[in-house]
Amino acid sequence: MNKKIAVIVERLDETYQSNILSGIHDAAKKYNFDCYVFVSFTGMKNNIGHDAGEMNIFSLPDFRNFDGAILLTNTIGCTPVVEDILKRIADAGIPAVSMDNDVVGMMHIGIDNYSAMGEITRHFVTEHGFTDFCYISGPSENPESYSRLAAFRDVLSNHGIEIADNSIYYGDFRGDSGMEAVDFFIKKRKKMPQVIICANDVMAAAAINRLHSEGMRIPEDVAVSGFDDIYDRLNIRVDLTTVGRPLVQSGALACEMLNNSFNNVQQQRSVIMNMKPRYSESCGCVKHTYSSAADYKEANIANYIRIDSNNRYMTIFNSLACELNSAENFEGYVASLKKFVKRINPEEFYFCLNENWRNVSHEMTGVISDKYKVPNVYEENIDIKIAYCRGRFYESTCINVNKLLPDVKNRADTAKYYYFIPLHFKERCLGYMAIHNCGISLHNALFQAWCITINNSLENIRKIVALDAAVEKLKRLYVQDTFSGIYNRNGFVNATNEIFRACSMESRNIMLMFIDLDGLKKINDTYGHAVGDEAIRAIAHILHNTCNNGEIFCRFGGDEFIVFAADYTDDDAKHLTARIQKNINRYNKKSKLNMNEFSDYSLSASTGYVIAIPKVGEDLFRFVTEADKKMYETKREKKSKYLRG
Repeated sequence: MNKKIAVIVERLDETYQSNILSGIHDAAKKYNFDCYVFVSFTGMKNNIGHDAGEMNIFSLPDFRNFDGAILLTNTIGCTPVVEDILKRIADAGIPAVSMDNDVVGMMHIGIDNYSAMGEITRHFVTEHGFTDFCYISGPSENPESYSRLAAFRDVLSNHGIEIADNSIYYGDFRGDSGMEAVDFFIKKRKKMPQVIICANDVMAAAAINRLHSEGMRIPEDVAVSGFDDIYDRLNIRVDLTTVGRPLVQSGALACEMLNNSFNNVQQQRSVIMNMKPRYSESCGCVKHTYSSAADYKEANIANYIRIDSNNRYMTIFNSLACELNSAENFEGYVASLKKFVKRINPEEFYFCLNENWRNVSHEMTGVISDKYKVPNVYEENIDIKIAYCRGRFYESTCINVNKLLPDVKNRADTAKYYYFIPLHFKERCLGYMAIHNCGISLHNALFQAWCITINNSLENIRKIVALDAAVEKLKRLYVQDTFSGIYNRNGFVNATNEIFRACSMESRNIMLMFIDLDGLKKINDTYGHAVGDEAIRAIAHILHNTCNNGEIFCRFGGDEFIVFAADYTDDDAKHLTARIQKNINRYNKKSKLNMNEFSDYSLSASTGYVIAIPKVGEDLFRFVTEADKKMYETKREKKSKYLRG
C-alpha cells in the first residue's frame, strides 16, 4: 500500500512553492507516495475573516492517519496556525520534513540564509562601494526573513554603515510588497538609496518595475538584488542579481528523507542545500545582458504558450462564474459545477461540504445557537456532493471527515497527488475541494480567483437557501397554528376554499364539525397551564391521526377545533365522531394525563356537526356557527348526565 503523505503549503502561484511542489510531485511517483497537499490562499488586504476561513484547511488533516508530512510552514504568515500544525504532527508521532524552518524533532532541508544574504550584501559594499541602502524584508516573524535581515544589518554595521527605520520595509514576500516598499521609500526618505536589497526575487522584480515607472534606471540610479533565483533573465526588465537555490531538488530530497525514515536508513537530520550568489546586471556587475535571437524566440514562444493557456483558462473561468452566479438553487449550482469539472478534465474531483453547511435558522431568527450555527471548523460528517473519477460521476455520499475522500471503484492504482482547497465564506467553514491530476495548471494566480468565485457563489446559494427557508417559514406561520402544529384559520380557509366552492357549484354535501375541549379552565386551575396546553395539543394530535380520509381540520381558537369534509353522509359524520372518541379513550389509557396521576382528570371533548349543501356565494363560517350550536347541545347533555349522576 502506498504511503500517505500530508503536505502543508500557503499558495501555489508563487515560484518558490511551485518549484518545491514540483520536486515533491515527481519524487512521490518514484517512492509510491500518495500526497495530500493542503493549500490556503491568504493575504487578502484588510480581510481577516477571509484569511481565517482559508486557514481552516490546515485543521482538516488528522495527522494520525498519515505516514509522514512535508511542511512549507515558512509560507504561512500566521504563527498560531503554524504552532498548531507542528503540535498536531508531534502528537501524531509521524516523521516530518520541514522546508527552511528548522523545527526541533523534525527533519530539515534549508539553506544558510544568514551567510547567503551576508555575502550578497557584502558584495554591494566592497565591490561597488555603496553606503546608502534600503531593504525590503519578508514578515518579521518569519525565520528565513529574520535571518536574512539580521545578516544585512550585521554586514552594514561591520562596515560602519547605519541603517534607519525608514530604510527598511516589511512585506510578505509577494509582488505587491515590492511596489509598496518603493512607494514607502519615496515618501519617507529625502532621496532614493543607491541600492535596494530584497529578501526574495518576487519583491525585487516588482520593485524594479515600480522604480522604472518613476523614471529611475536600474542599476544607474538604484541597484537592486533579489534572493531565490526564480526568474528567467528574459522575462524581467534587467537580469537580476540574486542568490540561486535548488528548490526543485529540495522537494525531491524531502521525499527521499521520508523514504529513508520509513526504511530505517540512517541520514542527517538537517541538510543545508548549496546556494550561490549570481551577480548580474541589476547590481552593475554586468553592463548589459544580450541574448541571441534564438533565445528571444524561445522566450516569446514560452510566453505565448503561457498567455494562450491563461486566455483559455479565463474563458472557462468566466463561463463558470456566469453559470454559478446564475444558479437559482443548489441543484442548479451543482449541475453547473459538474459541467465545469468536465471542461477542466481532472482525473479526480471531489466537492465536499460540511453536513450543516447550509444551516440558516439563526439567520432567520437573529439568535445563534450551537445547534444551528454554520460551523467554523470541519464537522464529523462530510457530504460529498460531487465525486468525479476518470470520466465518471458517482452518487452523492456521506463520509467521516477523517476519511477525506470517498471510495470510488475505478480509481487508478498509481501514486496520487491531491490538492485540498478550502470552501468557505469569511470565517465560515463550508467544506473543501479535492483535485487530482487536473487538465489545467493549478500553480496559477487564476486558480485563486477561481477558488474565490466558487466560495462566493456557494455563499450566495447558501443565502438563497436561507431566503427560501425564511419564505417557507413565513408561509407556515401564516397557515399553521404554531402551538398545536395543525392549520390555523388562514390555513383552513386556504385548504377548503376550492373544495367548498366546487360543492356549492355542484350541489354536493359538505360536513362541518365543531369540537370543544371539555373543562379546560378546571384543568388549568387544578393542574396548571402546562397540563392544559398539553391537553390542547393532544386533541390536535388525535385529529391528525383520525382525519385521514380527506378531512381538513384546524384549531379554530383557544380550545376549539373544526373539521371540514366534502361528500359526507350522516353516517360518515357519526363514524368520524366515534373514531375521535375512540382515540381520545386510547389516549387517556396511554397518556400521563390520566386518573392515576391526576386524580379525577381525563381528556374529554364535545362535538357537533352539520351536513348541508351550500349555496353559491354562501360563507363557510355560517356552517361553523351551526356546528357550534350542535356542539353546545352535546355539551349540555353531558353536563345534564353528570349532574343526574
